[in-house]
Formats: sequence, structure tokens, C-alpha cells
Amino acid sequence: MAFSSFSAPVRAGVFALAAFGLAACANHTAPAATSSVQNSEAQVIKTFEQDRAAILAMVGDYKVTFDFRETVSFKDGYEIKKPKLSGGHEMVRVIEDTGTYIALQHILIVGDGEKMPVMPIKHWRQDWIYEPTSIMEYAGANIWEKRELTEAERAGKWAQVVYQVDDAPRYAAVAAWDHTNGSPAWTSPKSWRPLPRRDATKRDDYHTISAVNRHAITPNGWVHEQDNAKIIIDGNNTEVLVHEIGLNTYKKFGDFRTDVGTDYWEKTEGLWTAVRAEWDKLFAENDTVALTILGEPQEMYMAILGVAADLQDDKITEAKSIADTKEIMAEYITTKPLSAGDRLAATRQEEAASD
Repeated sequence: MAFSSFSAPVRAGVFALAAFGLAACANHTAPAATSSVQNSEAQVIKTFEQDRAAILAMVGDYKVTFDFRETVSFKDGYEIKKPKLSGGHEMVRVIEDTGTYIALQHILIVGDGEKMPVMPIKHWRQDWIYEPTSIMEYAGANIWEKRELTEAERAGKWAQVVYQVDDAPRYAAVAAWDHTNGSPAWTSPKSWRPLPRRDATKRDDYHTISAVNRHAITPNGWVHEQDNAKIIIDGNNTEVLVHEIGLNTYKKFGDFRTDVGTDYWEKTEGLWTAVRAEWDKLFAENDTVALTILGEPQEMYMAILGVAADLQDDKITEAKSIADTKEIMAEYITTKPLSAGDRLAATRQEEAASD
């Protein structure tokens, strides 16, 4: 699909829902109940269309602020850290849309063109999947485990699946969009996710985040609100270290160089399509997928982003970029890891032995 602001409207999911509803009406519904069935079907389709419109409303060009503040300590002696504030310019684009599946790619644009050249940085990706049958949930220690969903868990709901800068997984959750009061919002149940880069590169006093994520559409963009608990894992036991609130604001803003992001994607799209396909295959064929390294997987994503940069600069062919990236992924991915507790315990033992 072309890297454009909005994908062409795809109605596959709606047609499937409508066809299912009409078939049920014809085969199993008494004539007296036809009206109520049709009304119910119409409401499902209306809600589905509202959901899609809310997800697609996150597409655009934005001035972004990231604001994270620890609030309450739950461990004796722990001191609340200073707020982490940052921001920038970010473009969000649809890279795939089948109706019931929408993939949104974020690309940061950095540099002022004077002190620093303007350049794109591939940022996170968010996939939205309507009524998924399963999701890969984060289990700690860079492990993701497949969980099958019940009908009640998935009916009328969307999974949001978030990916790292190199398209490695981060976290997933399932919830329904809420369109009451004229402000569309999607609020996840609590789910685990890896440490954010702002902490993973600087501290090792906790191991995972238990988060509630809310995406809400505003008149001038959207917000990503977070209610985070930073969790210590010790064997089979967990302990809350501190609570944190996060507020990421995306305000519509068009006065920055989106052309460099578009150029980057046009030159590297084939590579990233292949990378997504490789991860999809791993998830389809395995109940557990993990990275071979703990903590921030900088070695892996810097190597893959380096391959993408070479492809963008025409230093290598697309075929070679895909082959090289698959080799990197094979080096850092395993489907038979120890449990999260055992992996962390082994790491602590290794660190103690080296001291």
C-alpha cells in the first residue's frame, strides 16, 4: 500500500459482518424477530465504522510531547525520580488496511536543517485488529506468550499491538472503543510491557511495567494516556516499585519536513514489509517467542536500522537488506526461552559471580 496520509476505504470487515447477520436472519430467525436482528446488525456495523474512524483519526502530522511522572513509591527507601519530558515532530501513516486490520507507522523527524540535518527516525508501530482470536502478551524478560481469546473477550473489540522501532513486539491488549459523550476513546485492561527506552538504558531496579493505556481523540489531534506500575520480578513473585503517569499529546502541526519521512519509507518499505512477515510467521508457528538478550535490545535494533539506512542510501539492494535482516533476527530470537523469573535469576547470578 502506498505511504499516504489515508488508505482507500476498505469495507471487507463490514461486508463480512453484514453477510453473517443476514445469513443468521435467513436461516435461524423467525419473521417477527427480523426487525430487531436487522437493527442489531446495523448497530454493529455503525459501531465498527465509528471504531475505524477513530483509529484512522490518529493519522497525520503532529507536534508531540512526552510527559512521564512517577507519583507514589511502594518500596521503602525508593525516591521518586524527576519527571521525564521530551517532544518532537512525528508523522503517522497507514501502511496497511484490510478493513479489520489497520497498521499505523510512526516516524519522527529530527533536526533543524542548520545545526543538525533534518532526518527521519523510524519510531513505533501500532496495529489494530478487530476481534482477534489470539494475542502475543508480554511475559517479562523479553518473552512474549500466545494467549487464545474467548468470544466474550474479543466480541466487538479491537486489539492494539505495539511494536519496537525494528518491528520487534512490545505489548498488546484487547478492548472496545467507547464513543459516548462525543469523545472516542480506547482503554486497555492492565497488561505488561517491556521497560521504556528512557529507563531501560539508565536503570535496572525494576523489570516490567503493568500499564493501562488510553487512546483518546481530541479536536486537534489525540492523546495517549498511561497509568503505569513499575514491577520488580523475583522468581514467581512480583512487587510494585513505583507508580507513574504518562501523557503523550499529538497536536496537529504541519510545519516540518514530512518529505524526508516519505522518502525514507518509499525506499525501505519492502524491507519492513518482509520484517513484519517474518514476525507474523514466528507468532503463527510458536506459542512463545523471545529475544536472546535481556533489557533494552539496542544491539538488535541498531543493527537492523543500520541495514535500513544502507538500503535508503542505495548502498545495498532490497534483496540483500532482507537477507541481512533475517540473519540478524535469527541471531537474537529464540522460541524456547527459560521463564522470565529463571532468566532474570540466571542474570543476577552471572552478575554476582563477575563482581
